[in-house]
Amino acid sequence: MSTILTTPRMKRRLVCMLYEAVLVFGLLVVAGCAFYGVAAIFGIKFIAYAQTNSSTAFHIALQAWLFTVLGLYFVYCWRKSGQTLAQKTWRIRVTDLDGERVPLAKAVVRYLLAWMWFLPATILAWRFELRSLSQVSGMVAAGIAAWAMTALLDKNGQFLHDKLAKTRLTHVELDPNVDHKYIR
Repeated sequence: MSTILTTPRMKRRLVCMLYEAVLVFGLLVVAGCAFYGVAAIFGIKFIAYAQTNSSTAFHIALQAWLFTVLGLYFVYCWRKSGQTLAQKTWRIRVTDLDGERVPLAKAVVRYLLAWMWFLPATILAWRFELRSLSQVSGMVAAGIAAWAMTALLDKNGQFLHDKLAKTRLTHVELDPNVDHKYIR
């Protein structure tokens, strides 16, 4: 690709991530309702079921379902256009290192590595038996801040999961042939 690949500013990437969280919340609510709906169709009695030892298996199945749905959403969007809905709004695209469309394997690896925004802090919160919402939220916020700082270690300002997945975030220029008076 002959164009210069510009990395979006940190603030724009983090605000995009917050917007993505709002959109993903909606996706997960719908996916969770679908999971419970299918479980109800197959005759699982939720109140009685939740009081048995099998409830752990039920919750693990739910978490695996949500993890898969989330993965399909991100991988599909990154493969199709390089952008999720939030990334389109904030004009950020995921590409390979040459600015080309992300191959399937790299998109999957990027999705899995992106969990590093949350996973270490969540494990630490569990390990230190943090139970209150403020304690867990504080730990996760610290983990997110620490992971965001990994961009300072890269000469192109890319996050560590992008570096490891051999992908990058790029700024998408506005199309000069379109009237953008309502976008600015």
